[in-house]
Amino acid sequence: MACSAHSYVRGSTLEFYEWLGSSSARSLPQGPPVWICGDCHLGNLGPVADANGRVKIAIRDLDQTVIGNPAHDLIRLGLSLATAIRGSDLPGVTTALMLEQMIEGYEGVLGDPSTNPRKSAAPASVQRVLKRALERRWRHLAEERIEDVRPFIPLGQRFWPLTVTETKEIHRIFDQAEVKDLITSLKDREKGDRVKVLDAAYWMKGCSSLGRLRFAILVGVGNKKRNESFCLIDIKEAVPALAPHSNKVSMPRDHAERVVEGARRLSPFLGQRMLPGHFSGTAVVLRELLPQDLKLEMDQLTREEAIGAARYLASVVGQAHARQMDSAARKDWRTALGRNRTKGLDAPSWLWASVVQLVASHEAAYLEHCRQYALGAAQRK
Repeated sequence: MACSAHSYVRGSTLEFYEWLGSSSARSLPQGPPVWICGDCHLGNLGPVADANGRVKIAIRDLDQTVIGNPAHDLIRLGLSLATAIRGSDLPGVTTALMLEQMIEGYEGVLGDPSTNPRKSAAPASVQRVLKRALERRWRHLAEERIEDVRPFIPLGQRFWPLTVTETKEIHRIFDQAEVKDLITSLKDREKGDRVKVLDAAYWMKGCSSLGRLRFAILVGVGNKKRNESFCLIDIKEAVPALAPHSNKVSMPRDHAERVVEGARRLSPFLGQRMLPGHFSGTAVVLRELLPQDLKLEMDQLTREEAIGAARYLASVVGQAHARQMDSAARKDWRTALGRNRTKGLDAPSWLWASVVQLVASHEAAYLEHCRQYALGAAQRK
């Protein structure tokens, strides 16, 4: 988080939610209650593959998904883009133009959410990631995640050994019929294929894993006589959502069911590869990791790429929201978005004011974070 202001924004989600609960956020338009990402920053968008191998840019992390105000996703995306272009040393006018294009891209899909955002409309930086995703195979995932293509997980700094109880619980989970059905649902696999746990470890994947359950499970599918294939399953604890949610519509109380339901509504390619479950009484989400699933890395952008990315990614988020609304709700929401436009610049004042306030507060918090980090480093010497 100390690497850059953009990295800090990605890791300081709670600060964003605290702002949403403040008086500054009371003037935001209230959209129809739909499933939202809840943490819609750049790193949570990227190429996602479905069970048949098709790939599209979509929301790829739904830990904070709730039924809430779609404006929250727009502001979070705007904040993320604004801090990303600051790292690219672009002038402030780029932020103004970027927010204008965000709204245009978002509104463009409200009329017809069945139309996918055209890949050709994506900026070069996004198209490069898409091309890379389409070229990736199992060996790329294995070398990246477990550092080897052989069927075992190397223990060390990232992967830690399991207890006897944890090992038994993992085997119990993978003996369940619904888990086997999930694994054999991908193309090139057949229902009834043998599903065998080959290796498993606790996965210290990052800050979000600290103090929580996170496991990597290497699974063999099929049999050695018929070219056994391998897959990597991620088991992740489903934590309570911090994102503000609507009180008008009920959500699943089980956090794993909430995450999976949100994924199926917002990112069907991903949702069809996820399953809610329980690990020794704790709600967890099972998800097969595919080689095509990648983060968008957009740390260095030109002005044209920043503006193009804003329009394209907002249309991706807009489609995820819009397909949950009927035509009347989409029309009303588009009208609400159109209010308070700045003359000569087609971006609503509430979006501009929100992003400016958040950039300022996060910049101050980032510098304080760096100060504390430096103090800690000095004390450790």
